[in-house]
Amino acid sequence: MRADIKFDGASAKDNAATLLKVAWMTFPLGVFITIAACVFVFWWQGLHLSDPYAQAILINGCACILELLAEPLYILSQTLFLLKLRLMVETAATFSRCVTMYLLIVNFTNTEKGIAFALSQAAYGASLFLGYWSYFILFRSFRSSNLFPFRLGQVMNFDKQLSSMCMLFTLQSFRKLILQEGEKMVLVWLDTPYNQAVYGLVDKLGSLVVRLVFLPFEESSYATFARSASGQSPDKMKNLGRCLSEALKLVLLIGLIFLAFGPSYSYSLIRLLYGQKWSDGEASAALRYYCLYIIVLAMNGTSEAFLHAVATENQLKRSNDSLLVFSLIYVALNVLLIRSAGAVGLIFANSLSILLIVRLFLLSMSSFSGLNQSGVIGTFQKFEKYCC
Repeated sequence: MRADIKFDGASAKDNAATLLKVAWMTFPLGVFITIAACVFVFWWQGLHLSDPYAQAILINGCACILELLAEPLYILSQTLFLLKLRLMVETAATFSRCVTMYLLIVNFTNTEKGIAFALSQAAYGASLFLGYWSYFILFRSFRSSNLFPFRLGQVMNFDKQLSSMCMLFTLQSFRKLILQEGEKMVLVWLDTPYNQAVYGLVDKLGSLVVRLVFLPFEESSYATFARSASGQSPDKMKNLGRCLSEALKLVLLIGLIFLAFGPSYSYSLIRLLYGQKWSDGEASAALRYYCLYIIVLAMNGTSEAFLHAVATENQLKRSNDSLLVFSLIYVALNVLLIRSAGAVGLIFANSLSILLIVRLFLLSMSSFSGLNQSGVIGTFQKFEKYCC
């Protein structure tokens, strides 16, 4: 859950209590969705508890609940700018997942692969849970009552504005999820199984950069923009414009590095990881074009983080309405380009639709009065030049 987290001068514990009352809403909602998903899979596949696949589903469900228990404190850590904490906790969690997977596959060869994957995911969730809770209880002056700020008779006493913004972001997240899953449905309906496999392979490889590099930077930038936007300085918007310009230049530079070297080494990477069957096919060409898509995703993520941090509720609602229009354009581009270019066409469709969203953000900057737009517009012009 991404919320409009802005400090108003109250104490850290008061702000934490206000925030956590809303952040804890993710837990019951997430548990409900997890249970519903498990029941649906059991019913759809006709599974029994003795089946290894059924056991893997239940273990994954427990891993989801562990991550949900850590989610409110993750949100609190982002608000308090504890970026080093997130780095250490997620590094340890990823390491524990990899070690668990390795031990189960290499040393316990009789373990079902699905159960091995599920147990490694449970180790990841447990590490997140222990990491965040241990830090806030042992190393910060927060008691358990501060971290779980509900009292009898005041369970529904939420900050109305904050909960309204959270609901707005939640609806936007669902729309994005439908958009992301929609491309897979279009791919299944309109393309061959081979092209589906090619796109899945390329998407998993290319999205590693987005998940490991750009996503943490986007979330940290969001917290920085939100903190800066809540100040009372007369040069607040000017400073925000400078921060946005520098952030966009940084992600553009990182994206250009992948664009410069990625296409040349795409064939070698796929040959090394997956063999000649995939490297001599369409996968190498698709990965080359995905390097351009990485820059588009990076620019969109940072500009979207800025918009979410500083926009008013009405501006965010208009942005959500615009997403519906772009969804229709996106589906039309998918249908047209998949039929003509396969997996490469899907990458082009994604890139074009996100470029339109980035252009919309650039046009909406005029609504932020006092924002220093020259540096931001110059960065976007350079970005469009490289894309063309």
